[in-house]
Amino acid sequence: MKSFLKTLSFLGLVLTMIPPVLIYLGKIDLQQTHVLMLIGMVCWFISAPFWINKQEGQES
Repeated sequence: MKSFLKTLSFLGLVLTMIPPVLIYLGKIDLQQTHVLMLIGMVCWFISAPFWINKQEGQES
């Protein structure tokens, strides 16, 4: 479960960081950037608190 949450968190970070680069390059428009960054933000804020600052043996 923890590896799934980490994967979801990193996917959220990628969806937050890549759209500004794509809009700079002219590959996507502003509306698509907003949607992708919103999805990334939601993924990050939902999944990250469950595994960040937890020790290896500690369960949530």
